[in-house]
Amino acid sequence: MAVPLGGRGSAPHRPVLLRETIELLAAERGGLFVDCTVGLGGHSEAILQASRDAQVLGIDRDDEALELARKRLARFGSRFRAVHADFRNITRVLAIAEVKQVRGILADLGVSSLQLDSPSRGFSFRHDAPLDMRMDASAGVETAAELLGRLSEVEIAQIIFEYGEERRSRRIARWIVERRERGEPITTTRNLAGLVERAVGPGKQRRIHPATRTFQALRIAVNSELENLDRFVTDAVDLLEPDGRLAVISFHSLEDRIIKRTLWKLSGRCQCPPRLPRCMCDAHKAVEILTRRPISPAEEEVAGNPRARSAKLRACKKLLITPN
Repeated sequence: MAVPLGGRGSAPHRPVLLRETIELLAAERGGLFVDCTVGLGGHSEAILQASRDAQVLGIDRDDEALELARKRLARFGSRFRAVHADFRNITRVLAIAEVKQVRGILADLGVSSLQLDSPSRGFSFRHDAPLDMRMDASAGVETAAELLGRLSEVEIAQIIFEYGEERRSRRIARWIVERRERGEPITTTRNLAGLVERAVGPGKQRRIHPATRTFQALRIAVNSELENLDRFVTDAVDLLEPDGRLAVISFHSLEDRIIKRTLWKLSGRCQCPPRLPRCMCDAHKAVEILTRRPISPAEEEVAGNPRARSAKLRACKKLLITPN
């Protein structure tokens, strides 16, 4: 399950929009499904329970999550397989697995409950921990602390503004760099959360912690979460069998915007500026969009799982015959 960077409280693992996702994937048909962000295996478990003929290939960047998913789904035997990989490399993953087409693909984007609730991973300001935020520590990417120690004030402000949509990004970046120049770099979650809270100010009865947007922005930057997301959607559709389904759950507007525009393009809706004399974006009708508007969690789900509040689910069905 993927969740957004939340507030102060902790929540148990609950797959977001579970019923709606399984219905849109039409998992009762059976066949091979790919869970691109298997996490703790909640969605995969529901797919496998929907039909005895269902199989799941689970992908995740997090080795710890994969191991827990393997244990949770061990009772399904060979119907579940786990692969340590970045879901954006889905074409390569399926080629290695000698799979040409699949019945359905699910991508539940963002940070998982396991990562968010881990006191040592540095994703949340609820625990004082090294400022890490890497989804895959074996990938050799910089930690959030290393990023803040290397980038310029302008670059830090740009990340916080673009990925966190934080209006006080320049002030936050300036304070971070001033601390760094005094020989006091930001190295822990408590350091960063405290600095942002002082820089942003308490505000008027904030619904979320003042540091939420900054933490989100750094996590996106560290893990390159928006990079090639549009390409992933296109690759996923290519890998679906006719009438196969793709479902994507996102947790902030930047992700959702990319998913929406890519699905529109694959449904034949031109994304070019209106003044262009002809379409240059290669829009072609390969899918039928199943969600005219994104599906959001019902009030009851949000009440039981506050982390689900910003989730948006979009889905499409691959056409039986793709027009030339």
